[in-house]
Amino acid sequence: MKIKIDPTIFAKYPNVVLGVAAVAGVNNTGDNPEIQPLLRNAEQNAIEKIKDIPLVEHSHVFPWREAYRLFGAKPKKYPSSIENLLRRVSGGEQVRHINKLVDIYNIISLKHLVPVGGEDLEKIEGNVLLTFAGDNEVSVKLLGEPEARPPYPDEVIYKDNAGTICRRWNWKEADRTKLTESTKYAVIIIEGLPPVGKKEIQEALNELYDLVTKFCGGQVVISVLDKDEQETTLK
Repeated sequence: MKIKIDPTIFAKYPNVVLGVAAVAGVNNTGDNPEIQPLLRNAEQNAIEKIKDIPLVEHSHVFPWREAYRLFGAKPKKYPSSIENLLRRVSGGEQVRHINKLVDIYNIISLKHLVPVGGEDLEKIEGNVLLTFAGDNEVSVKLLGEPEARPPYPDEVIYKDNAGTICRRWNWKEADRTKLTESTKYAVIIIEGLPPVGKKEIQEALNELYDLVTKFCGGQVVISVLDKDEQETTLK
């Protein structure tokens, strides 16, 4: 099983970088008393980095708004995952505990101001592909959505052989592949657009490696994908 970036993505987004963590044999059950303080600190860190800058103009948010516009999505209606997370935190909301892997990737997202998401590899069919949606994609039920809908043609999606995994790049993921306490094999993806580059993604990825290893155990293999290295093995 691999994760691949469709070469057509680089025609519109030549400098996209993905940090990929393939996680195997982890214990994702329960909570750890050390994780929540890290999450609270990450929230405060994000608030301090934003300061008085309008969120839509922040250097780590604006590029994602522009990326969404390029494939026809209205960022005000469909905010990227990092914009959505920062809006909640800057509005005084605390990020609630989901499970250890999700808590950890939220820590990384807030600390480094980048989109981060994860999927259960045992629920993935075939390879994972970052690509543009075609005209006849199957309908997918997203987290929190009452019914399944297909992605729009040409929006950026993650997909496998069974259908879409995440719509509008990192806006919202499918219920089918979400991380749960029973997850033992996972992929966690950190995404970067300029000014976030390979160096910043590698730093975030290294920290993700340390946190997952410390709090979930198992084995973690990390790699960085870009236009020069477009795929890596997950399992």
